[in-house]
Amino acid sequence: MDKKALLNWKVHALAIVLSVIAELIGITRFTTGIGVILFLPLLYAFIMALAFNENVVPSVGKHLGQHSSHIASQWVLIGIMPFIAKFGVGIGPNIDKIIAAGPALLLQEIGNVATALFALPVAVLLFKMGREAIGATHSIAREPNIALVADKYGLKSAEGVGVMGVYVMGTLFGTIYFSIMAGLFASWDLFDYRALAMACGVGSGSMMGACSAALGEVLPQFKEDIAAFAASSNLLTYATGLFVSVFVALPFTEALYKLLKSFSKGKGEEHSELAQLTAQNGADYTEEKEVSLSITETALALILSSFVGLIVNWVNTPANDILTALPGMAIFWGCSLIGLVIYKFVKIGVPAVAWISTVAIIISLPQFPFSAQVAEYTAKVGFLPLLTPVLAYAGLAISKMEIKLFKAAGFKIALVALLAFTGTYVGSVIIAQVML
Repeated sequence: MDKKALLNWKVHALAIVLSVIAELIGITRFTTGIGVILFLPLLYAFIMALAFNENVVPSVGKHLGQHSSHIASQWVLIGIMPFIAKFGVGIGPNIDKIIAAGPALLLQEIGNVATALFALPVAVLLFKMGREAIGATHSIAREPNIALVADKYGLKSAEGVGVMGVYVMGTLFGTIYFSIMAGLFASWDLFDYRALAMACGVGSGSMMGACSAALGEVLPQFKEDIAAFAASSNLLTYATGLFVSVFVALPFTEALYKLLKSFSKGKGEEHSELAQLTAQNGADYTEEKEVSLSITETALALILSSFVGLIVNWVNTPANDILTALPGMAIFWGCSLIGLVIYKFVKIGVPAVAWISTVAIIISLPQFPFSAQVAEYTAKVGFLPLLTPVLAYAGLAISKMEIKLFKAAGFKIALVALLAFTGTYVGSVIIAQVML
């Protein structure tokens, strides 16, 4: 796939149309016996996009042209950058509150060991999984965790099969699940809103955004604070999450696995059902590589992504038309570009989104000369309208490998993944609540 393919107008036009439709549908609330369940526009955008994915519905997807899923995949990464900047500018004005909650922010990451507590017993005792359960349940299996498992065990190992299985489930359902789960927790009125917000910082921009957006809809009086705490927690997770996985979560999961396996009379480690199914279905982790873009090319790509965001933002809030919201979006574009430049030249293992968030935080601090203008302009761009197109691209981006692994693993790995996500959130909420 060459760089010109990234400008496939059909992919972008479809993402805009689906995002606009999703925003027009709006937020749907269901009051049930267990609380309030929210369906955000991002859910509708994702589901509708699946119907046009070349790997899900080939007869429809072929009309988008070759490599449409790979093109959409790269635009997910580009589209998330202004969204991360939006969250970053919400931290500066609330810096005093965040500093006051510092211990809770730092320590809630340890709550991630609940990921294994929730998911590992089901994986080993009920589903008779082998060592792939370690890879599947030690974390929510985002990119740093995949790198850790790949380095320690290899992606073709049983542990590698597990971590990739949950990664796929996170790609398919993670963002949507976190939005539903967070809204439900908020409706119970059991936890401090700050604890609920901190737990949203799971190391994934889209999951964090969906989680905090749902909280903001249920608790609108704390909307800005929720965004600030969630973004701060997510930024800390980028810095500390891998170390927690290396020194706490993975060793804990290994030890718990051995304990549970001693009670299990299931299949042996080398011949677990998930590993066999994956091998039989030919799940392959070698995907087409992303197109490498220069800083200039990325800057131009960000302009296109920002334009998409401006259109969807206008539909979401008619008062904020494209010209009204343009200065705020330009600020997000600048933060994204500066963060990318820092990432390119400062090679210390910090992800680009963390640099983008840091730049956004700095320009929003009260001490920054133009922080009042930054707050005024960026307020014209909403959180959800920036995330909805990202989920539209994500629906178009589902790959053949992800479809294969989903078919191979079936409902078992899906349930284990959802339990892992639940454990991560619940554990972090409890730790943060205790520390506040």
